[in-house]
Amino acid sequence: MRIALLSYSTKPRGGVVHTLALAEALAEAGQDVTVWTLGRGGDAAFFRPVDPRVRLSIVPLPGRDGEGVGPRILRSIAVLRDAFTPGEYDIVHAQDCISANAVERCVRTVHHLDTFTTPELAACHERAIVRPYAHVCVSAAVAEEVERGWGIRPTVIPNGVDADRFARAAADTAAIARWRDRLGRYVLAVGGIEPRKGTLDLLEAYARLRDTDPELRLVIAGGETLFDYRDYRERFDKRAAELGADPVVLGPVPHDELPALVAGAGAFAFPSTKEGFGLAAMEALAAGVPLVTRELPVLREVFGDVARFSSTPEGFAAELRAALTGDDPERRAAGRALAARYTWRAAADAHLRLYRSLV
Repeated sequence: MRIALLSYSTKPRGGVVHTLALAEALAEAGQDVTVWTLGRGGDAAFFRPVDPRVRLSIVPLPGRDGEGVGPRILRSIAVLRDAFTPGEYDIVHAQDCISANAVERCVRTVHHLDTFTTPELAACHERAIVRPYAHVCVSAAVAEEVERGWGIRPTVIPNGVDADRFARAAADTAAIARWRDRLGRYVLAVGGIEPRKGTLDLLEAYARLRDTDPELRLVIAGGETLFDYRDYRERFDKRAAELGADPVVLGPVPHDELPALVAGAGAFAFPSTKEGFGLAAMEALAAGVPLVTRELPVLREVFGDVARFSSTPEGFAAELRAALTGDDPERRAAGRALAARYTWRAAADAHLRLYRSLV
């Protein structure tokens, strides 16, 4: 089967990680797979090496000084649309609203639902739900949101997880020691500083933790994004100064170094306000790291009893303190076992069943 998987970036965001891993699993299953994406700012390759059995088509999207989010969205759609060659494929599968708007007919994975105020983004989001002829969600909770909002019933196919990669990192004591020598004891969050990631709530929780554990660091990794969160970052920095907190903001971490960073954390904080599955949190469980996350239906569905839950800064602080001080080998073992259940091979097989029902 000739399959095109479409994304919007070469950077290590969750949807891009998903696209590449799914493409590799489909190619391993014998399919002819091409990943299409936009190369922003001169990018000519993805953030990590990709299995050579997967073809790559990276469409240049030069940067423009002073370009707003709305015009950048419209230009992204137009550039990808002009380059894409739909007649070459049996299945065209878009992984985000930009790529779904760039093609006339596609399958769409709705990873999570957002509420946008920028008119171009709001229109992009709506069209990317109503126009595709088939839909996938990575959790039943998001599928139910889509059905309630649009009367569309998506196929639920959970994410895969490269659990072995993070489990191996937990045994790499030298790599973990390098991060701990640099950072000390730390709570880790992955995903950058942005509203959807609930970073301000995490900052408030961290300030409470430092009252009783002044040597503990808050480390924030990742953060490559298409959107402009400068206002939120300014609020974050101002509040950090008011609280006397000093979080370590690493930005994007090289692909090969991320697993040891995760495995070295005392706890993994995941206070997102919207998620489709929680891939970064599942990777932390694979590394045996205690997980504290927000009380959301989707995260209850995915993580069940292996995570600690809260919805307030006070609650996050209490649950993080319990995760950092309580040795809970049974919960850690259950987390590792849960992560190991979600394989990309199973995700690829489920996608192929869907594709074959459509062509």
